[in-house]
This record gives sequence, C-alpha cells and structure tokens, in this order.
Amino acid sequence: MKEEDKLLKKVGTGNPFTTPEGYFEQLTSEVMNKLPEQEAPRFVMKKVTLWDRVKPWTYMAAMFVGAALIIKVASYNPNPFEDKQIAVTETVVAADSEVVYDGYIDYAVNQSMMDDYSLYVYLTDASVD
Repeated sequence: MKEEDKLLKKVGTGNPFTTPEGYFEQLTSEVMNKLPEQEAPRFVMKKVTLWDRVKPWTYMAAMFVGAALIIKVASYNPNPFEDKQIAVTETVVAADSEVVYDGYIDYAVNQSMMDDYSLYVYLTDASVD
C-alpha cells in the first residue's frame, strides 16, 4: 500500500489526457471533408414480368408433384395379389345361388380389421333377423 501512495503522490490523481478546444464540435465536419467524393448510387427499377410473379407458385407445384411421385414409386407393388393366395374351393350361398370363393371371403375378413369376437358378434346378430 505504501508504494501505491508514493506513486499517486508522485504522478497525481488528475486525468493526464486532454483534447483541444472545440475538437468534438468540428470532428464530424472534418471527417466528412476527408472522405473521397462519391456519386450517389442510382437505383434502377427492374420491370417485374409475369414469370417473376408465377415462379414461386410453379416451384411449389413442382415440389408437390415430385413428392407425390416419390411416394407413388416408393409404395409401388408390381404384383399386389401375389402374396395373397386365394383358395380354389367354392362356397355356394343359398340365398342368391352365386359362387363365392373362400379365398375372397378370407381376404375380405382380413381386410375388415375386425377381431374374432367382433366378427362372431356381427355374424350372430345378422342371423337373428
């Protein structure tokens, strides 16, 4: 602490930095005078064409068409019924006397998203009437 006090007495506590009188009042004008002269940029209005207006909508439509094609190609199955083997046995329906293959009935039941109990309830309720 003694050394700091000695230095403060020797140097002093005042601000050693000063600026000339009126420096900041003239600073802006002096800086602007030192800048090189440049011509102000001229803005040219570009004519907006029909294509410039339609372009974003066209790009968006192309994006949706591309997405639809990608989904179509990704979900394409060349042989949709190949894995679903239909039995050749026939079942004769007595009411209409038409021939219905058992395979079609199995396929329809599988696609109906009904569990066994729901199917049983549906069939028993249908036969009551």
